[in-house]
Amino acid sequence: MTTHQHKIGSGFDHRTTAAEVLHGTDLTGRLALVTGGYSGLGAETTRALAAAGADVIVPARRPGEARAALLDTAEVAELDLGDLGSVRRFAERFLASGRGLDILIGNAGIMAYPETRVGPGWEAHFAVNHLGHHALVNLLWPALRPGGRVVTVSSAGHQLSGIRWDDVHFERGYDRWLAYAQAKTANALFAVHLDALGRDSGVRAFSVHPGAIFTPLLRHLTRAEMVERGWVDEDGHLADPAFKTPEQGAATQVWAATSPQLAGLGGVYCEDCDVAEPTESSAMVDGVREHAVDPDEAARLWALSARLTGADPFRA
Repeated sequence: MTTHQHKIGSGFDHRTTAAEVLHGTDLTGRLALVTGGYSGLGAETTRALAAAGADVIVPARRPGEARAALLDTAEVAELDLGDLGSVRRFAERFLASGRGLDILIGNAGIMAYPETRVGPGWEAHFAVNHLGHHALVNLLWPALRPGGRVVTVSSAGHQLSGIRWDDVHFERGYDRWLAYAQAKTANALFAVHLDALGRDSGVRAFSVHPGAIFTPLLRHLTRAEMVERGWVDEDGHLADPAFKTPEQGAATQVWAATSPQLAGLGGVYCEDCDVAEPTESSAMVDGVREHAVDPDEAARLWALSARLTGADPFRA
């Protein structure tokens, strides 16, 4: 398979921060939307974009909490990615405002969640991390301006599972890590197919692995589990030197959303502020597995997601 999955030599690295990526960049007059943009990586992404002059909208399941966290940094609106009705209502309100959108970052997500069903019985990781964003981006498609970018936050966890076509919603036995992994593969495949559909309109899409970061995303893991993995010590202090700070973790999604170095590229999976190299590993190392950037898998997932959500503005 021909691939653009090769480093481009961005000059940034594992420790680059979002502020460093945007140093000297003026985003005045540009409108960005960041799901989950009030906690962890999302909050750092919101702050960095706003500091560079962008207007930022943060859709949030808990708007009051979001406003308290962001103060006057961003506009906050109500949105629950696990509820298609909520997604549609948000999109309708936004489109009615007549505003154009330049950057959309699908940052919100869940990890290692106990078995949970949402909507018509959908597995929660697949529903919240992928289907909710699929619906949101497609419903907001009329507002995306030429030159705009869509960034989905994937993970090295994608290496653990492709799309489980015979049991997408884990109806025959649940594994929280495989559920998370499948959803992160879906995030990457979504960017592949959206880019193929949107590039002629001037909109490009990317997926990113932000790195390992100690954020509220880990809330469903016990300390004992994190000690066993070597992430923290017995007192709960960070023990793995590979972990990034939230400011460093936000860097790759900000880079993918704004960098002129990516002009002419799209549909690629990025990490450490560069395009990732292909890998055959299933051990959550650097790089991207073929199953997460395969255009045929991406088209198949798009068709399934469009059928489940009813959202596909590209359908003839």
